[in-house]
Amino acid sequence: MLTIGTTVLGVNDVARATAFWCDALGYVPREDGDETWVVLVPQKGDGARLALMLSETAVQPHPRLHLDLYADDQAAEVERLVGLGAARVDWDSYPDDPDFIVLEDPDGNRFCVVDAAA
Repeated sequence: MLTIGTTVLGVNDVARATAFWCDALGYVPREDGDETWVVLVPQKGDGARLALMLSETAVQPHPRLHLDLYADDQAAEVERLVGLGAARVDWDSYPDDPDFIVLEDPDGNRFCVVDAAA
């Protein structure tokens, strides 16, 4: 099963974007943010998370907005999605030990399948 975990938005100034989106949505930053990355969560109760990521790239090939899909069984979900028409992306920005896999939908929109068990 997949769920939308976090919407990630590329921004030029994380502090300015944090102030705007917190005011716009009534969200607060989680404790683990820094000048390059912050996750915003609802002030009260459950709800969608919005992550703001410092971005210095054009919209393509590194999209400024993408979905993170959380998977209980990442490998199985990746294979299922590929079977539905998604394609693996040769992503040049993986960290040393990634918990995510980058795919693109049939139109070329990129998204991540995140290992929810990690």
